[in-house]
Amino acid sequence: MLGPNEPSPQAHHPTPIVVAHMMTPGVVQIPGDVSVSEAALLLEREHAPCLLVKETDTVFGLMTPHDIVKKVVAQGLEPHDIEVRSIMTRPVQFIEYDEPLEEASTMMVATGASLLIVTKQNQPVGVLSAQDLMLTPARRPMNIPTIVTVVDEAVAQRQAHNATIVQLSHVSARIESASSLQPKTRVVLAFSLPGQHTPLTIHGKVLSSETLSATASHESAERTVAVEIQFADLSASDLTRLKAWTLQAIPSSLDRP
Repeated sequence: MLGPNEPSPQAHHPTPIVVAHMMTPGVVQIPGDVSVSEAALLLEREHAPCLLVKETDTVFGLMTPHDIVKKVVAQGLEPHDIEVRSIMTRPVQFIEYDEPLEEASTMMVATGASLLIVTKQNQPVGVLSAQDLMLTPARRPMNIPTIVTVVDEAVAQRQAHNATIVQLSHVSARIESASSLQPKTRVVLAFSLPGQHTPLTIHGKVLSSETLSATASHESAERTVAVEIQFADLSASDLTRLKAWTLQAIPSSLDRP
């Protein structure tokens, strides 16, 4: 028991996780008239996820390796002759370094962006990717059957297969199935949340896909593939349903030890 003059112990409050905790520090900026070949060398040298293209004080774009492959290489164009301003992705989504990660998740879902430029007092200081968000908050293990349909333009005919959602948040899902999906593939997940009868139809983009090692938990002789999917183009009603369910079903990042 405390004496009359002894101070009460202070309650421990975990430090909230904000954007700055998960971002990749540093932003490589280039002007819009740099050639794609020069930009590609810069991406490789700096090991940067993207380049921030600055046209004016208020006009920006992003250039990623995917832009080079899709808009230059796949089109048979000469990268020495193409300026980055002609292939950059716009608009650029910015977020302040001290914003909570939940705000970054909501912004990615609302805009479909997989990269955010992090700012401090309006100056670029880092990059936050969808892969970064996959690391937090912790997602509770679950077992929700889903039908995955590939709707990518590169696929001539829509392909559907059964899978299981093993982790879920309002911005992303991790599924396991016997089918592998290539990164960037666009898919639709059809499933019902536990305790709810109205099904959800959620569009998303594959971030990564890996084959899991056989374990005692996988009794089937078939391989099991784990796929990370970032949601995109959610309707307001679907976002509200998902967010409300995950907030009450999944531990908040503030609850972590």
